[in-house]
Amino acid sequence: MRTENGNILAEKTVDFAVRIVKFYKYLCDEKKEYVLSKQILRSGTSIGANVRESKNAQSRADFVSKLNIALKEADETEYWMEVMLKSDLVKEKQIEKLVANLKEIIAILVSSIKTMKMKTEK
Repeated sequence: MRTENGNILAEKTVDFAVRIVKFYKYLCDEKKEYVLSKQILRSGTSIGANVRESKNAQSRADFVSKLNIALKEADETEYWMEVMLKSDLVKEKQIEKLVANLKEIIAILVSSIKTMKMKTEK
């Protein structure tokens, strides 16, 4: 589904943030886990917030900077998922769709950043 302006990345990051919020609730309610869950909530919802900020970038460089921040937050989110898996807090099956969504978002961010950098260099 596309947003009204057709920005697939914006739509995907909003959907991902909603799933992260639900995952956070699960971690708190079912697993009684409050430290790592807060970390993944913060980084996982920050991805979309930075993508949204890029909409109002003051320049191409500012746009790339905002997307780079979103990419860093996505990488951090991936890290917290890895920690949760390796510490047996969650099973791979429980987060496989979240991981797949995150990898897709990362790929779009990397591609967008590369494209914009090439345009800026011209």
